[in-house]
Amino acid sequence: MRLNCSAACVALVAVAATTSAFCVQGSSFFTRTSSIGSSRVNNNKLPVSIKSVSRRGGRMQMFFRDLLGGGSYNLKIDYTGLDHPGPELGAAAQEGKVLVTSKKDPKLALATFAGGCFWGLELAYQRVPGVVHTAAGYAQGPEEGPNYEQVCAGNTGHTEAIMVYYNPKECAYEDLLDTFFDRVDPTTANGQGGDRGKQYRTGVYVHSPEQEEIAKARFEKEQEKHRRPIASELKAASPFWPAEKYHQQYLEKGGRFNSPQSAAKGADDTIRCYG
Repeated sequence: MRLNCSAACVALVAVAATTSAFCVQGSSFFTRTSSIGSSRVNNNKLPVSIKSVSRRGGRMQMFFRDLLGGGSYNLKIDYTGLDHPGPELGAAAQEGKVLVTSKKDPKLALATFAGGCFWGLELAYQRVPGVVHTAAGYAQGPEEGPNYEQVCAGNTGHTEAIMVYYNPKECAYEDLLDTFFDRVDPTTANGQGGDRGKQYRTGVYVHSPEQEEIAKARFEKEQEKHRRPIASELKAASPFWPAEKYHQQYLEKGGRFNSPQSAAKGADDTIRCYG
């Protein structure tokens, strides 16, 4: 159980720090520039990494990994055991592909968004009329087959994200952008709310030239509303790796307090982001 999407990792770092000395990896500030448009993201210092534990503290490293998930740090996700569209997305990622439309149902287009913790963002998109499927997962990182423990610890380049399958005849891409900008503060870099780190950075990741054109115009319009520069990324989508099954439709299924939240189309009750 976690206080929020990043609290578990922070708490475990504190526990490890009180029981064994360990080295903190040198981290630096760096800037990533979007490959589409001129949106920029200034990434803050990376959180303490599991890999920063010193070699002399090998036993503590194993203990720390166990605390993060029963020794599951290096476990691979079985994408074939996920509900649709998980297997389709997992297979595409393993082939290094980014889908524009669903292989199973070609009339459905795909769109990727990151808005901090993926639980609340997924429920927001589940409620959008014309959205047929959603999947929580890990996007925009170079590593293959990441799992939650690795991403949560900040040890990959991924961000928590949502894949949206939508029917363009019922839901315009502009509608999906409305949901994104309603949910996030686009001027905040590397996090939303209480969740901080590059694994919670926000972004719109386009799957086609048409999405790129629409998103770029929307980013320019949103910038006019803010004095601070837009920090949300605007980039071409890279392979999307589905998250573990327990993360999928997490809030609809009850979240950590077994209190299901409505995923009905058009529902507008407040989303309790952590369950």
